[in-house]
Amino acid sequence: EVQLVESGGGLVQPGGSLRLSCAASGFTFDDYAMSWVRQAPGTGLEWVSAIKWNGGSTYYAESIKGRFTVSRDNAKSTLYLQMNSLKSEDTAVYYCAKDRRSDYYSDSPMDYWGKGTLVTVSS
Repeated sequence: EVQLVESGGGLVQPGGSLRLSCAASGFTFDDYAMSWVRQAPGTGLEWVSAIKWNGGSTYYAESIKGRFTVSRDNAKSTLYLQMNSLKSEDTAVYYCAKDRRSDYYSDSPMDYWGKGTLVTVSS
């Protein structure tokens, strides 16, 4: 059974940092690209970032480019999202998702999702 468990969310002040983690199990982690997707209150899903199976390529939404960094540790089957210079508009539930292929393609939907971790950016 595929399981994706996010952690690391919480309350942070504007300008602060958080590091999200996603522990994966039930599949061969280093066969697949992985993504982060978020959902702000009252809005739809927004793709945030993705990383190729070997970490060799990373992809970012314009809204977070230069502030967030995606990485992975295949030995630990864990995905990370380092978030710096956080803004109030980054407040959202952040989901980790498994891609269907070894690299990220914008037209290829993810097939498994975690339950999410809430990030609240507020003073």
